[in-house]
Amino acid sequence: MAPAKKTHEITINLEAGAASMMDLGKVLGQTGVNLVGVKRAYDEATAGQRGDVIPVVVTVRDDKSFGLRLKTPPTAFLIRKALAAKGLPGKGSGTPGHKPAGTLGAAQLRAIAERKLPDLNTADIPTAMRIVAGTARSMGVAVEI
Repeated sequence: MAPAKKTHEITINLEAGAASMMDLGKVLGQTGVNLVGVKRAYDEATAGQRGDVIPVVVTVRDDKSFGLRLKTPPTAFLIRKALAAKGLPGKGSGTPGHKPAGTLGAAQLRAIAERKLPDLNTADIPTAMRIVAGTARSMGVAVEI
């Protein structure tokens, strides 16, 4: 018997440990995959990261089996989370470049860069920090290096 061929590969941003069946149904309904099985597998894999948004790449094969590949949270989500930890509103600026939404310190920038490193196109921490700093600036968040 030939191995099952990949028919769909879909990336979805879901809340860790509590994936919404509605979101799964909207995106994966057309594939015919077992949505409850995908939800259970995702929730079990991300149970330790509750409260975060964890993107997942769902690979569906022609025999309706599936595979999950978890990614790191989006950079903007991690920046908003760092701002919220400082007691600032957990969102970017309404007018980036004119009115700052907050400030990220070097330690916070490094922590976000280290967490994002597996999904970035670099293996160098200083380069990853510059990538994260660029995202922060585009959100209207000042960066102290």
